[in-house]
Amino acid sequence: MSSIEYKNDILTVEGVPLTTIAKEIGTPSYVYSKAEFTGSLNAFQAAFTGTSHLVCYSVKVNANLALLRLAAERGVGADIVSGGELFKALRAGISPDKIVFSGVGKKAAEMREALEANILMFNVESAEEMRLLARVAGEMNRRTKISLRINPDVDPRTHPYISTGMKENKFGLSREEALPVFAEAAQSPHLEVVGVDCHIGSQLTETEPFIEAAERLKKLVLDLRAAGHDIRYLDLGGGLGIRYKDEAPPSPADYASGLKKVLGDVPGLTMVLEPGRYLVGNSGVLLTEVLYNKANGDKHFVITDVAMNDLIRPSLYGAYHGVLPVKKTGETPLTVDVVGPICESSDFMAKDHPLQPVAGGDLLAVMSAGAYGFTMSSNYNARPRAAEVLVDGGHFTVVKPRETYEDLVRGE
Repeated sequence: MSSIEYKNDILTVEGVPLTTIAKEIGTPSYVYSKAEFTGSLNAFQAAFTGTSHLVCYSVKVNANLALLRLAAERGVGADIVSGGELFKALRAGISPDKIVFSGVGKKAAEMREALEANILMFNVESAEEMRLLARVAGEMNRRTKISLRINPDVDPRTHPYISTGMKENKFGLSREEALPVFAEAAQSPHLEVVGVDCHIGSQLTETEPFIEAAERLKKLVLDLRAAGHDIRYLDLGGGLGIRYKDEAPPSPADYASGLKKVLGDVPGLTMVLEPGRYLVGNSGVLLTEVLYNKANGDKHFVITDVAMNDLIRPSLYGAYHGVLPVKKTGETPLTVDVVGPICESSDFMAKDHPLQPVAGGDLLAVMSAGAYGFTMSSNYNARPRAAEVLVDGGHFTVVKPRETYEDLVRGE
């Protein structure tokens, strides 16, 4: 049962009415359910019971310290892509020996920070990156573990902007390109080649692409071992999808079962999994207030105080997010566009969306907003970023206050 549900026609998060949160905190506000987040995390971890594995939460999805601490308390590691994400993961208490550093454009300064923290390993994306890392580690008199990211050329069957495992994408190396890089890295006294890494894309709703990638990488792992490389980790990335509208993504159990069938007979291999969206996407809503109604002929607009700077996914990807009234009236829905106050035609949360009649002052909830919501938000139009709220068993806490106008000019 979801922790986000109607009770007496009021939308609630763990029993807390969103009307109460709006009255005390204001709008726009991101509201997260601890129970929903930890329940998804527990289900994901349980699916891989009986296998050697490490779950590393994908920090880019939602980097709020409160959520990172919940992950740390459950022994989860972190998949990071920047020095800032390293800083936040460490601040939240995530053990450095459970942190993997991914990303196609690591800077030398970020490498130094990660080496000083003694993270588990770097997921290296290119020969040039490998050489820079070897040089930086040498300057620090360090030896660090690395895996090489392979681009398996598998179609993830998702939006092209979040497809990362095909040959036309900028990520990773082909098998043919990778083999000499493995050999070169093994010659460095400052690099220890221990793994193979891939990430084929995000919001996948089928197991077949994951299994196809795992089969291709399994063969590479066995070939590399035969060539003398001590490959101990296979980082399979993240990408497990969630339901936004009518998708039917596989469960963690189905996902894990497919991977276990492919990789279960490879001895001494630890699977590294990097879930993000699956853990937090459906754990959060974006709470907003209706400002005005407007009609242009047959076109109806509901203008709200939430905008594309708060949640850019609909504008950027054409992504679907359901929009629900916080107070349900049962009136016949209208077909409307839910839009924001920014002077861009792309500033919308939903188009041609069924919604009961609403008036200025009414509250709406943009659903499935926990992933890539606040973390991708901006101050466009000099708009302070939204508050973030965590609900825990009938109580709620502001885990990031709403920005002020003074925050907009801090440091200028």
